[in-house]
Amino acid sequence: MNRRKQNQSILLYFLEIKLKTASYERMKRMRRDYLRMLDTLKEGVYFVDLDRKITFWNKGAERITGFRREEVVGSSCMDNILVHVDCKGTQLCKEGCPLLYTMKDGSSREAEVFLHHRRGHRVAISVRTTPLEDDEGNIIGGIELFSELNPEESLRQRMEELERCAMIDPLTGVPNRSYLNPELERLFRLWEANRIPFGLLFFDIDHFKRFNDTYGHDVGDQVLRTVAQSLSSSVRNYDSVGRWGGEEFVGFFPNANPEVLLPIAEKLRQVVRNSWVEIEGEQLSVTISIGGACPVEGDSPEKLLKRADSMMYKSKQDGRDRVTIG
Repeated sequence: MNRRKQNQSILLYFLEIKLKTASYERMKRMRRDYLRMLDTLKEGVYFVDLDRKITFWNKGAERITGFRREEVVGSSCMDNILVHVDCKGTQLCKEGCPLLYTMKDGSSREAEVFLHHRRGHRVAISVRTTPLEDDEGNIIGGIELFSELNPEESLRQRMEELERCAMIDPLTGVPNRSYLNPELERLFRLWEANRIPFGLLFFDIDHFKRFNDTYGHDVGDQVLRTVAQSLSSSVRNYDSVGRWGGEEFVGFFPNANPEVLLPIAEKLRQVVRNSWVEIEGEQLSVTISIGGACPVEGDSPEKLLKRADSMMYKSKQDGRDRVTIG
C-alpha cells in the first residue's frame, strides 16, 4: 500500500470510529473543533445521506474541486458537481458509483477516477468510501475521502523549476515548446543508446476555429486551458504534456511501446471528451484528435514528430475524436 492510500485508510478508520459512536443528529451537532479538524485535511471529505444529498463538504474538497461549501451542501452529488468518470469515460454517477454501492452493502471501496473541476477540466483522484451508520448499525449515508493522484508538492516544485527556465506557456500553464524540444531530444538519446522505449502523442482540439468564430477568443482561450489542465492532471508524474502551439499539444510517455501507448491515448481522449466549457449556462463539449508514434530504426526526433502529426491528421480525416497510432 502506498503512502497516499495508507493515509486515506487511517483517516477513514478514524472517521468510522468517531461517527459510528454518534447518532446522525448528534453528528450534526458535533463540536466546532472536530469540524475544524476535518477542514485542516489536505484530502477532500464529504458526507451524503441515503438520497445522495451532500451534508458536509470540507475545505480540502473545496481546494481540489473548486466548488465552495455553500454551493454544494444540500445538493445531490449527481447535480452536475463532481460527475466522476473512469478511464473508459463511464459516468459513475449513473453507473458504478463506489459511494452508492458502499451505502447499499456496507463495504468500503477504493477507486481511481476523474472528477469534474468547477472550471470544467478533469482532475485525477484516488477515492475511498465508507458507510455512515446510526446507533443501531443502520446505514444512513456515506463518506467519501479523495485526494489528487499527483503529489501536490512534487508538482509545485516541478512547475517552479519550469517557470524559472521560462518554459511555461502563459495561457495554459503547461510546458511550452522550449521545454518539449529538449525533452524529446533527451528521450530520443536514451532510446538510441539503450533502446529505452517511449511514446509520443500529438493532440489537436477538434473544431477549435469554430469556438473562436462563434463565441470569441476568450472562450477559445478557456477551451485551451481546459484541455491543457485535463491532459496534464491525467498523466503519470514522469510523463510530459505541453502546448506545441495554437490548438496543438504534445505528450511524451517513457517506457511506452505502441501497445502501451494506445490505452494511454484512449484514456486521455475520454478525459477530455468528458470535460466541457460552460458559457452563460451552456455547456460546450470539447474533443481532441490524437496521433501517436514510437521511435523505430532510422528515426530522428523530427521524423518521429512528423509521423505522430500525420497520425493525428488521419484521426481528423476518419471523423475526429479518435486515436491513431502508427
